[in-house]
Amino acid sequence: MLIPTLRTQRLDLIPPDVGCDSAYQRFYTDGEASVAYGGPLTPAAAWSRLAYDIGAWHLQGFGVWALRCREDSAIIGVCGFWQGRGWPRELTWWLLPEARGQGYALEASLAVTKHAYSEFGWGAVQTYCADANNAAIALILRLGGSKVARQAFPDGEHRNVYLIPRPAV
Repeated sequence: MLIPTLRTQRLDLIPPDVGCDSAYQRFYTDGEASVAYGGPLTPAAAWSRLAYDIGAWHLQGFGVWALRCREDSAIIGVCGFWQGRGWPRELTWWLLPEARGQGYALEASLAVTKHAYSEFGWGAVQTYCADANNAAIALILRLGGSKVARQAFPDGEHRNVYLIPRPAV
């Protein structure tokens, strides 16, 4: 499967590959950075997350892109779509701590949402997060997200589900 590269003002959104291992290791083994993603994980489990993200494209036809800064070619996180077995599809992202608060997640989320509507032909892009994940909720609201449901998830938790509209640009 050919995974497209997307470009934003400051980022190249590229297919994840083995070159992303260092960023995955830094993110997932850092308990504070990855708390909303099940962390901290062992280095082997972080490697498995990278392998999953690579394989998702081939199994599901969608996945996450690695975020590469054009300024220095550093991989600073991921953004795209995730759907585990039994879970609803969601817009997702994570950033290394030093890349947070600079608008990268918003920039990347707008690009992948636009791609989902225009290229994948999806009728809806949704996301969800833990109720206490204030940073994620703030980004969802900046994306124009609106709450459309509250539902139980396979892990037994209840979460709000948000619809992310087609970007205007």
